[in-house]
Amino acid sequence: MSTSSEQSNLFPAENKASLVPVPLADRMRPRDFSEFVGQDEVLGDETSLRRAIELDRLPSLIIWGPPGSGKTTLAGLIARNVQGEFVPFSAVLNGVPELRTILKTARQRRTVSGQKTVLFVDEIHRFNKAQQDAFLPHVERGDITLIGATTQNPSFEVIAPLLSRSLVVTLRQLSDESMGQILDRALTDAERGVGAAHISLTPEARSMLIRYGNGDARSMLTALEFVVNQLKPSEDVPAAIGLEAVEAALQKKALRYDRDGEEHFNLISAYIKSMRDSDSDGALYWLARMLEGGEDPKFIARRQLIFASEDVGDANPQALLIASAVFKATEVIGPPEVHINLAQGTTYLACSAKSNASYVGLKEAMKDAKEFGNLPVPLHLRNAATSLMKGMGYGKGYRYAHDDPQAKTEQDHLPQELQGKRYYRPKTDDKESN
Repeated sequence: MSTSSEQSNLFPAENKASLVPVPLADRMRPRDFSEFVGQDEVLGDETSLRRAIELDRLPSLIIWGPPGSGKTTLAGLIARNVQGEFVPFSAVLNGVPELRTILKTARQRRTVSGQKTVLFVDEIHRFNKAQQDAFLPHVERGDITLIGATTQNPSFEVIAPLLSRSLVVTLRQLSDESMGQILDRALTDAERGVGAAHISLTPEARSMLIRYGNGDARSMLTALEFVVNQLKPSEDVPAAIGLEAVEAALQKKALRYDRDGEEHFNLISAYIKSMRDSDSDGALYWLARMLEGGEDPKFIARRQLIFASEDVGDANPQALLIASAVFKATEVIGPPEVHINLAQGTTYLACSAKSNASYVGLKEAMKDAKEFGNLPVPLHLRNAATSLMKGMGYGKGYRYAHDDPQAKTEQDHLPQELQGKRYYRPKTDDKESN
């Protein structure tokens, strides 16, 4: 196996010569599959991906998972099994000119010596669609086996031609049990972890660190290292770190929330569906998650405005006024006070009677408008703006509803081809007009 000299940039735990202390999270990266926990569905003993890696028959991969789930670690394990050149590349730290050089070298390597190149691109979603196109010919010719890592949904962030030529590997957020295994290993490993310091955690402190990590092993280990570095344990008595010490060192953990990524769409979807199902508790929870993650209050208020018409509709016309007032509040009141307005709008909309009759009716009417094309307006509904139009029958036979109340129900208002159509079908609720 041959690996690029650049490997230490992405896998600092391998850089033995560095005089700068390697962070605990990097020191504890698994060195083999037996240490890789929490992703058994993908990398268990009998999985096809595990066999492909160990047999060095790997296809191009897109590794998708949340921060700290093991994407870079998996790439490191692949590097240990590659019979060829493994080249790490960061879409954040490196540029397109450097990438072109790597791709050119990979082609020459395959042509001259028949040796393959495995190119690991960390945060591949940072490349725009045009830049991602540059990989395609090299993947198709076999110049490179591409391994891209991303925290973003590949369906949105990776071009379709590249996806079709790659196997998408999905890593899940690590469970509390898996996080606990990683934490305990770091506490007891004297070579790479903090075991030499004989540190122990109370059950409450251990749970706190796991919750702090929130499924992100790197974040949890970084927090552990920070907590340990604050202590000056006695040489004779092992230090037992308690909950108060952990809380004092870490203070507050910001929830993971990417306002431009999949989690953004997942949370707003859960929020809307909770309100639609009249579950005010669920709606408030997802509202809190968005606010804690730093979501723009105006975005949430806009969704309330849409919801007021789409899902509440004529079952409670007041809902649109409430949602409008909440949106106005976001323009004149800042956080955290505006959170109160958003909460009121949330519970009001969740508890309101629901009807989507207006929205459904519009969609059906739009479907007919596209299907039937430009159907002529009935003559009696046309405006006779000139004497010529009047002579052509524009407005003839129109019945003015204020003078003839029966016109409301007896007069046709649809083109001849759509006579008898009903788009608006309200529920049998008195609040909706028929």
